[in-house]
Amino acid sequence: MSTRRLPRRRRPDRHADFAERLTIPVPKTDSATAGGPPGRRGGPDQLLTNTRSDRVKRVRGLARRSARLETGHRLVEGPQACREAAVDGYVSDLFVTPDAAAHHPEIVSATGAAGGYVHLAAEAYVAAISGDAQGVVAVARDPWAGAELAPHLAARSGPPRLVAVFEEVRNPGNAGAVIRAADAAGAGLVVFTEASADPTSPKVVRGSAGSYFHLPVVAGGGLEPVTAALRQAGYQVLAADGAGQVPLFGAPDGPADLTAPTAWVFGNEARGLTDRARAAADLTVRIPIFGRAESLNLAMAATLCLFASAQAQAG
Repeated sequence: MSTRRLPRRRRPDRHADFAERLTIPVPKTDSATAGGPPGRRGGPDQLLTNTRSDRVKRVRGLARRSARLETGHRLVEGPQACREAAVDGYVSDLFVTPDAAAHHPEIVSATGAAGGYVHLAAEAYVAAISGDAQGVVAVARDPWAGAELAPHLAARSGPPRLVAVFEEVRNPGNAGAVIRAADAAGAGLVVFTEASADPTSPKVVRGSAGSYFHLPVVAGGGLEPVTAALRQAGYQVLAADGAGQVPLFGAPDGPADLTAPTAWVFGNEARGLTDRARAAADLTVRIPIFGRAESLNLAMAATLCLFASAQAQAG
């Protein structure tokens, strides 16, 4: 008499377990019979409407830092950020209104293709999870959960030539905007030092328009250890400062050397760099103001600095 070997039980993973507790698995259905876009699991009769359900509470709970750290998942709000997370395969659960699903079928398809669950939900249900959802909100695995600086500086493919470092950047929306600029400029790493915004905040992802999922984002600890590690790895450390020693461009005393691997340090939105940050940098760099504006905001200044480096390094 033959016996059938039972499959070996997998060791529980706390990150996967969160997704399993969150979702109610249902069979895949053909889009023609389900009446909806390809990749969706479940039919229109499964529209979620109970705004007081345990599932809403669990998802909404990811607004708390403790929940994000415990689960390794995070809340992603809005179509653009959800699209980037879904395309990169990080979405475990997508909550989308029927109208939003019709307007953004690529998000639904990408989530389903990566094995995620797509939940059609009433507008009030999605709004109960997040007031900034615009009809689309997701639970996504955090690709940088627990990420540390050292491994990225010792990567086998070589460390990135352009890095952004935050020093007391407190506003998560501003931090997200700079992550977006760093991504667009081809930077390979963003480092949050202590006293900066929480990089796991949903507002950081929303402010980055999904660029958070494109390049490593790490919490590196104190500014001095971070700049020391960067310098040891071969970076020059430049700090953007309104009263900097040299101009970024367009002045007779010459620009900084931007062709070398560079880590840019960006300071607080209101106060700028601290004396500690100036001392930790190899050079402080100012952006010339040719008009009557008093200054540039953080995201604009960071964009100019990062793109100046990217252009110089591209030759």
